[in-house]
Amino acid sequence: MRDQLDQLAAAVARHTDSLWHDSAVPHQVLVAIDEPRAPTDVLYEPMICFVAEGSKRATAGERSWGTGRGEMFFNPLVLPVTAVFDEVPYRSAVLRLDGRALTGLLLELDGDEPRTPPGPGGRITAPMTPEIVDAVTRWVRLLDSPDDIRPLAARFEAEILYRLLGSPLGPGLRQFTSSDSATARVRTAAAWIAAHFTEPLNVDTIAAVAHMSTATLHRRFKAATGMSPLRFQKQLRLQEARRQLVAGDTTAALVAEAVGYVSATQFNREYRRAYGLPPAMDAARLRGRLAGARPS
Repeated sequence: MRDQLDQLAAAVARHTDSLWHDSAVPHQVLVAIDEPRAPTDVLYEPMICFVAEGSKRATAGERSWGTGRGEMFFNPLVLPVTAVFDEVPYRSAVLRLDGRALTGLLLELDGDEPRTPPGPGGRITAPMTPEIVDAVTRWVRLLDSPDDIRPLAARFEAEILYRLLGSPLGPGLRQFTSSDSATARVRTAAAWIAAHFTEPLNVDTIAAVAHMSTATLHRRFKAATGMSPLRFQKQLRLQEARRQLVAGDTTAALVAEAVGYVSATQFNREYRRAYGLPPAMDAARLRGRLAGARPS
């Protein structure tokens, strides 16, 4: 399967000259990293990542996992993580999950129950089969012939999902379409926090949204994300604050207020604990690295 992975890596590299971006194919994200990077904040969405070259490690709260060449990774919920790219060059294609497309495909199938339960939080890492690599490569290669994207993209995506349902990711994908599973309820809670992360956190409200008691929410949320709901919110706030500081001409005090902190002192303390430097110094360091990484 080495040649197949090389072909997928080449297709990814051919269509992205940036770290990662949404391609012209619906639900497709391409990632290409050529140089070692500092740990990188990433907000995962429900998705499947297919790694063609290199490897990465991701950390969310108390949980950490790796994905390497020839492997795929399923994440069923919104999740702030820190990614470290252990081996470069790194090439991957990411499929953002569309619940409607997956549900429609399942309705066409026999509806067999999963044979094995998914892992904590529904996250699973597994080897790709030659059939999956082939389907993903053809999906990426649609970018070579843009006129084919509209008539074929949904069909290629359905083939990928069909192949995945017969893989170790299948049980988790089936649970992804269920609105009444524990994973689905945690996914609802995580999505609600992500949509309201600048607001004061009310655990009772989140538990009601997820249809769980507060005790069950805490237990299942931490099992799925590696974090308590409060730490999850804090991570979202700090990631967004860092993004704003690096991207804009602003101050730490203004950013702290924008992401929901009442106390600038608390924001500075938590930011430094997370990133090792005060906000302004960290942002200046990152801007310097980005400037150095741009081609002259």
